[in-house]
Parts: sequence; C-alpha cells; structure tokens
Amino acid sequence: MASIIPLFSSAKPQAFLSHAKPSHPPSVSLRPQQCKISTVRASIATRPVVGAPDDLVASLLSKVKGSDGGVSLTKDGHKEVADVALQLEKYCVDEPVKCPLIFGEWDVVYCSRPTSPGGGYRSALGRLVFKTNEMVQTVEAPDIVRNKVSFSTFGFLDGEVSLKGKLNVLDDVWIQVIFEPPELKIGSLGFQYGGESEVKLKITYIDENIRLGKGSKGSLFVFLRRGY
Repeated sequence: MASIIPLFSSAKPQAFLSHAKPSHPPSVSLRPQQCKISTVRASIATRPVVGAPDDLVASLLSKVKGSDGGVSLTKDGHKEVADVALQLEKYCVDEPVKCPLIFGEWDVVYCSRPTSPGGGYRSALGRLVFKTNEMVQTVEAPDIVRNKVSFSTFGFLDGEVSLKGKLNVLDDVWIQVIFEPPELKIGSLGFQYGGESEVKLKITYIDENIRLGKGSKGSLFVFLRRGY
C-alpha cells in the first residue's frame, strides 16, 4: 500500500514502510480502468519465455506457503522467492495502479522483511505473546485501504490491530497511503493510539489471484486474493 501491509512497524504501528506524515504530494484519483492486457501480451512475445505465468504463480505460492509470512524461510528461501517475483514482473499489466484487479480482499502471505506486516506484533518477542491468525489488506473503490492483523494473545484472548487509509496514485506503478491512527482491539476493549502514518508501494505484478508489491526501502510483499 509501516506496515500491515505493511501494517505496523517497530513500536509505532504503521503500514508498508512508514514515515512521519509528509506534506501531501500531488496525487491522481484511483479510478478503475481496463487493464491493457493486449499490450502486455505483445511485449511478452518479444521476450524469452522462462515459464508460463500460471507456472510462475504456482511456483511463487509454493515457496511462501506455510512460511508464516516469510518468518520461517532461510536466506536461500527468500532469494528463491525474489527470483520468481522478478520473473513475474515481466508479465505485469500497463499502469497496474489503474487496473480494477487491485480492488478486493487480500491475504498478506509473504514479506521479505517478515516484521514489516505487523511491526512489533510480528517481532520475535511479539510472536511469543501475539500469535498471528491472519494479515489482511482490503482495497475498496475508489481510494480506501484497510489493513488488519488479527492475533491471539497468549493463545486464548483474541485481538486485532487495524488501519484505515486514503490511497493516492503517484504514477503508473507507485501508490501512497496515508493512514489514520491505528485501532487496537483485545477482547471487548478497543481504542485508537499513536498518530498518522504513511507508506509508499510499487505494484510490480497483478492478476486475478495474486499481487506483488515493493516498498520504498525494497521490501517485497506477496498478496493472495481471499478465497483463492
């Protein structure tokens, strides 16, 4: 889109790579447009084909499956994910930020910096206390982003941290999200804390089922459409 999705980072919750709120840059409204698939297919024909996109997608998902968002992967495992993601970039549609496929509910199934989605809640210490149940990003037309990390505290008390943000299109591939202060819910208690946060994310690939993004500091994110 610090990061749930990245949602929260370090002690202060955030979203994808967050910084203190900057002055708002010029932005473009995000309006659904038809993906220019024909242009993509034409460009693909001129490149050596390493593997069909479906094969690459299946390979990527198999590498991140069961990795707890990337936490359990080795250095070599992360490199394998990055290599497949780089190949998939060749098949990305033109102007992915304007593609209607961006909208919907997405599970965050991988991050090259596993603590980025969830921040302190996903740190080594945080995972001892907060067992992550799911990390979800919802993108609603025309420009709303909702990030959520749900967890069980000490394995029995359910809770979640959520963020709501305004999406701005910076160019054909980069988006910026300005998030409101996060909301924490544990059991029947809920409250907001902290301040606004900001994240920038480059969309490097998108299709009906997966979306890849790269943060401004290089973190790779893999999103899987819910229900896939």
